Amino acid sequence: MMKFFVLLFCFVFCGFNLHAQDTVQVRQLYSIRIVAQRRLRDMGVQKTSLDSAGLRNDITGSLAQVLSQNSTVFIKSYGRATLSTASFRGTSPSHTQVTWNGMKLNSPMLGMVDFSTIPSFFIDEAHLYHGPGSVIVASGGLGGAIALSTQTVPAEGLHVHLIQGIGSFRTFDDFLQVSYGKGRWRTSTRVYFASSANDYPYTNYRKKTFYYDQQGNITGFEYPKERNQNGSFRDFHVLQDIDYSGSGTGNWNLSAWYSRTDRGIPLLNVDYKENSSVRNNQTENTFRGVIRWRNLQQRSKWEAKAGYTYTDLLYEYKRDLGEDQWANMVHAQSYVNTFFSQVETEWYINKWMFSGNLTVNQHFVTSLDNAVVSVEGKQSIMGYEQARLEASGFVSVKYRPAERLGFSVDLRKDLYGSDLTPLIPSFFAEYLVSRRGEVVLKASAARNFRYPTLNDLYFMPGGNPELKPEQGVTFDGGIATAHKGSRYSWNGSVTGFYSLIDNWIVWLPSFKGFWSPVNVKQVKSYGTEVNASLAITLNKNWKVAADGHFAWTRSLNMGDPVNWADQAIGKQLVYIPEFSSAITGRISWKEWTFMYQWTYYSQRYTTSSNQTNSRIGVLSPYFMNDISLETDIRLPHIVINLKGIVRNLFNEEYESVLARPMPGINYTLSIGIIPLFH
Repeated sequence: MMKFFVLLFCFVFCGFNLHAQDTVQVRQLYSIRIVAQRRLRDMGVQKTSLDSAGLRNDITGSLAQVLSQNSTVFIKSYGRATLSTASFRGTSPSHTQVTWNGMKLNSPMLGMVDFSTIPSFFIDEAHLYHGPGSVIVASGGLGGAIALSTQTVPAEGLHVHLIQGIGSFRTFDDFLQVSYGKGRWRTSTRVYFASSANDYPYTNYRKKTFYYDQQGNITGFEYPKERNQNGSFRDFHVLQDIDYSGSGTGNWNLSAWYSRTDRGIPLLNVDYKENSSVRNNQTENTFRGVIRWRNLQQRSKWEAKAGYTYTDLLYEYKRDLGEDQWANMVHAQSYVNTFFSQVETEWYINKWMFSGNLTVNQHFVTSLDNAVVSVEGKQSIMGYEQARLEASGFVSVKYRPAERLGFSVDLRKDLYGSDLTPLIPSFFAEYLVSRRGEVVLKASAARNFRYPTLNDLYFMPGGNPELKPEQGVTFDGGIATAHKGSRYSWNGSVTGFYSLIDNWIVWLPSFKGFWSPVNVKQVKSYGTEVNASLAITLNKNWKVAADGHFAWTRSLNMGDPVNWADQAIGKQLVYIPEFSSAITGRISWKEWTFMYQWTYYSQRYTTSSNQTNSRIGVLSPYFMNDISLETDIRLPHIVINLKGIVRNLFNEEYESVLARPMPGINYTLSIGIIPLFH
């Protein structure tokens, strides 16, 4: 609490002169161009956009939590501040491509993104491109793509926003944003810090404590009560945005994001080691920077970007030898340097839109394990050092021959190292069935490729340089409807999808005693996605809103049997739920808002053969219930936001990942402060 009172003192007594205004000319400029681009740009694309209400809902929430509650994407999570990856339409985490301000966030080593390391308060816009639509963002998104962006506040004057959160398990969250705009300049600085002991209690159903009589016979047992061990974390992020609006020379924007995460890896609930006898930690330092130039003309747009990413990732596993002596079992450190550049253009000619871009990423990766002991008992270093150039060219032609009908044909071609992918085409179409209710039919198809990651090829031991790129075809189609009135608005969509992926890469145990990646012959995925929302304004004081998402996903291994006993063929992929759903409801009265969130996942298999005859072969379905209540207190010179959150309202016991129990009922209280000095 001391940090909160110190910051509060500073803001109350500072002499900031906040003045928010926007010129009429700027408003007209944005409204005209956004409408013109959206009519052509998103034709036929299955796309989900997250608004500020979802992104700013919870100070303790990472982007992983936002995606699980506001989309059909399945988030495989090990708990807060632990690995959280996304599965689009039954695919693997590496099949979801993620960009930030146009620069790819996927690790060149692992191919995936840990969404627990992205604070939702650092993201201003998030657009999810399902299936074929991912080709618009990048290649390799066999399931989909997520485009994230940050931007400065387009308003004059100084703006300050402070949030302090305090929660269960000694959890503290601090967020500060300071924005300033004057003339052609805008700047925004965001700082986020989170820390927690994260030592929540749980009942361990993987262990038993037995009771014996005097003769040594078992007379009974109970499941022990334990606490999450070695799960503490400290996350720090700072993001700086600077924007300059030139006169005829275009707009310039600089975004720089530094993060440091220091996280303990919790012990499994089947681990009998004492927490004090091991040290299992991951530390990551990451810097991302992007500079952008954009020039908007009457019928065209030109844009150029350049960026740089540096990551220093250290994983340590130590065991206590006694007398304050520790043995390094694993000391794996990796360094990633990536240079990024992109040029892009768009042209509008009557009913046509032409666009294209060229993207280049140059990766330099060093991966080392300094704790390897040779046969002679000497310490040695194992790892790899590789550089790879990745380039991608993209062209698109969109045509709307009539107001109700639109088509789009896109082509992409990739270079990775010295290899070229075949041509990656995609096709989109939409037809306006009825203006009343804005009923639109959409259909799309694409061919896609994803080349192996550097770990897939070179990791020691286990890398397989003979891997083939994954390739697949995907189709989807559906119907969408929307309406916006003075008292109520609603929208909804139903989409069916089908994809077939060849040469799917999966890591399997080898006869040499370590895991190695191989190409599975084929994986088939199909299912349905449903999205709906409704908002009603009852009167000037009362508002009601709700939105929901549902997904039915079948993701089946159709590959050749590894041996005569292989029972995985035709079975659901591990950790992919067949059914998932999320519902959010809001009731607002004056300055008060009550929100209820419900999330459901069906059972997930932990073995490729979908074994159900043991407790470790399947994870039970679970329902999650969260509620929150918030209000704004408006004083003459300050607005105070108070919010209380209760998660896992009914104290459900569940596991999202095998042997990693999740927390029961827990609480967060946050206070937000916005000074309003004039």
